[in-house]
Amino acid sequence: MTAARVATMPAGPEPGHDPLATARPASLWRDTLGNVLRQRSAVVGLTILTTLILVAVFAPFIAPFDPIVSMLDLGEQGIRRGMPPCIHLLGCPVTEPQHLMGLDSNLRDEFSRVVFGAQISLRIGFLTVGGAIIVGSTIGAIAGFLGGAVDNILMRIMDVVLSFPSLILAIAIVTVLGTGITNAQLAIGIVSIPIYARVMRASVLATRENDYVTASRALGESSLGILSRRILPNALTPLIVQGTLGIGGAILEVAALSFVGVGAEPPLAEWGAMIASDRNLFFSAPHLIFFPGFAITLCVLGFNLLGDGLRDALDPRLNR
Repeated sequence: MTAARVATMPAGPEPGHDPLATARPASLWRDTLGNVLRQRSAVVGLTILTTLILVAVFAPFIAPFDPIVSMLDLGEQGIRRGMPPCIHLLGCPVTEPQHLMGLDSNLRDEFSRVVFGAQISLRIGFLTVGGAIIVGSTIGAIAGFLGGAVDNILMRIMDVVLSFPSLILAIAIVTVLGTGITNAQLAIGIVSIPIYARVMRASVLATRENDYVTASRALGESSLGILSRRILPNALTPLIVQGTLGIGGAILEVAALSFVGVGAEPPLAEWGAMIASDRNLFFSAPHLIFFPGFAITLCVLGFNLLGDGLRDALDPRLNR
């Protein structure tokens, strides 16, 4: 072998060097995040929701006025009920007070109320669906794992709840408990429980037949250990997707309860209540309906797009 040939041969691994030791370790969270970010709908939904969350967090700094204070109380002159948007940079006369989305029927700044409404609507969505997921997934996991009479009893109760139209049942619950945003959240959470119970039950029924569950039983692991350490971690994917989609639905349903007068009470800046309070001005001041309505649409759209992207990213049959 010539010296030139020896010089061009690739050098072998150094003594004591393990290529596997320096390889980048696999990470389930990193791989899942990569799959999600490859879904265009998930990226768009995540962008919308990130923007809304930032608006909600920094609402006191973004909103120019207090959302429940009338401009008359602040001494503004030349204002009127349902005043249209006035932006000086877009040609509105400097002599008129600037309000980016106009004034509502109570002479409050509409832009400030829409911004602060993001706080309320996002809190409603996360708390309502979070509570429903905890209760519903517990019921579904117990029913799916134990089966038999326990499964029949729990699922028949869920069927009774599902037999009523969700919005009608929520209105009935709020009527019994009393109007208010807290009771509206509780009502929407109650009517949502059967959905998550059924999703979790189906996922548990499919997961408990896997070989690793059978092996855990053969090794003598307790039923609680099998359920908590083997089945539930592998049954959460459908629940995560359904929960993401459910947040948008919960925000929309609470807005509907506020619209019919059994949800948020004045002067709370909640998007559905804002539409309800100014619905009589639809033809004379349509911007008072458009801006909170657009905010609801954008928020629900963001959660739906994120939920669709998560479904595509987490479903091995769709993620190729």
